[in-house]
Amino acid sequence: MDGLILVDKPQNFTSHDIVLKIRNILNIKKVGHYGTLDPLATGLMLLALGKATRFFPFFSTTDKVYEGLIRLGFSTDTYDSAGKSTSSEEKNYPQKDNLLKSMKKFEGEILQLPPPYSAKKYKGKPLYALVREKKEFELRPSKVFIHFFQLIKYKPPLLEFKAKCSSGTYIRSLAHDLGEGLGCRAHLSELTRTDVGNFNVKESRSIGEIKELADAGKIDEFLIPFESLLPEYPKIILNEKGSVLVKNGNLVSPENIQKVILDESSSTKTSPEGEEVFRMFSLEGKLLALAKKMPEKNCFHPFLVVDSKEVNQ
Repeated sequence: MDGLILVDKPQNFTSHDIVLKIRNILNIKKVGHYGTLDPLATGLMLLALGKATRFFPFFSTTDKVYEGLIRLGFSTDTYDSAGKSTSSEEKNYPQKDNLLKSMKKFEGEILQLPPPYSAKKYKGKPLYALVREKKEFELRPSKVFIHFFQLIKYKPPLLEFKAKCSSGTYIRSLAHDLGEGLGCRAHLSELTRTDVGNFNVKESRSIGEIKELADAGKIDEFLIPFESLLPEYPKIILNEKGSVLVKNGNLVSPENIQKVILDESSSTKTSPEGEEVFRMFSLEGKLLALAKKMPEKNCFHPFLVVDSKEVNQ
């Protein structure tokens, strides 16, 4: 079983919990997710099955959109409502104009420190494990990009927001840093991920719905087929010789190409590394590989080959 499932994660479940549930429901071991959601958070998770797990670099780097609540007045050690208070309560809340100005400062490229309680690795170990072991470590900032950080509603001490950000952004840190900048401290109270790339939470299914459909044999109602993934990359149909070459990881020249298909969603979009990428298919419609164009050699290099003989269990 290969493809993508859009799951609406409930609160108080880890991302790994969701992976385990899908494995049990579908009786398949090869399941992974494209981006962690904290237990506190709800919303869209992308789960890959079988061969689709190999597309992690392409899905995990996409932008995300979040909606949620930030609680002004005090900070916590986890930067969210699950943690312990690390400051006395401040009730001198900012005026709306000052709040808007402060939120605006976070838009664009910024350096962001991860929360101490996070899965971010330090010397191969997650930060939360180091905190629990009371070991010292140095938090290192990462460059992230905030497309927008919008105020939806403000009723002190709560502010409702919507944010679009690059992969690797911690909304908990955004909430914490906003509070520090305002001088009243803050933490994340609620969070929902609504979008991952072109996928929206409205297209997702709950775990209960997925189980019900799977039990009824209606897997096609929630599984996005493997062959339809990454439609933004142009489609190359290979002849029989071309298919053999690709399966063995060899370069493919123009005489091995039956045709190139550009649909409405296809473009000359590049890979996360900035190289032009194409999807390569057999005459039977099987997705065989992702390939990079090599203009200097007038050929294509299949850099991610999907083994058609691979057995997914």
